[in-house]
Amino acid sequence: MIYGRSLFHIIASLIILHSSGATKKGTEKQITPETQKSVQCGTWTKHAEGGVFTSPNYPSKYPPDRECVYIIEAAPRQCIELYFDEKYSIEPSWECKFDHIEVRDGPFGFSPIIGRFCGQQNPPVIKSSGRFLWIKFFADGELESMGFSARYNFTPGDLHRNRVAFASPANIEDLDFLLFKVPITGIISE
Repeated sequence: MIYGRSLFHIIASLIILHSSGATKKGTEKQITPETQKSVQCGTWTKHAEGGVFTSPNYPSKYPPDRECVYIIEAAPRQCIELYFDEKYSIEPSWECKFDHIEVRDGPFGFSPIIGRFCGQQNPPVIKSSGRFLWIKFFADGELESMGFSARYNFTPGDLHRNRVAFASPANIEDLDFLLFKVPITGIISE
């Protein structure tokens, strides 16, 4: 049943991505002020040198009732660093339930959440654990604000992250982390 549930989430994310107007862009396309207008509300982007994206109409007020999904894809073995400009304003609310930016660590709307942001304070620098970031900008029907401008670049992935090592009792001390130690006798002790 887990397979069916995952398949449902993938299909649902693709439908949301399609309905937001997002399209996959190749590495050859450059973002210019002229092309920025066409990718203002959602895009799948894969620019080798990084790039910039904004909320619709930035730095003017964003329109109401908008949902934009931006997916950033890095090359294999690279991670993404995302920076929000200091000129940042999203309608503030408790737990960012109304207008907000939601960032997830992966290519889907069900990837692990990094954070949900709103208000006047721009989010901290965000770093992905892998080669994708999923960013959703949501605006409800009331209280529009200036919005955001975000830039991203790519960095080499952490080669030691989530490393799995197999060790014999002779080199068990060399592991990055130790859940428990198995002595040569085979009895588990603390």
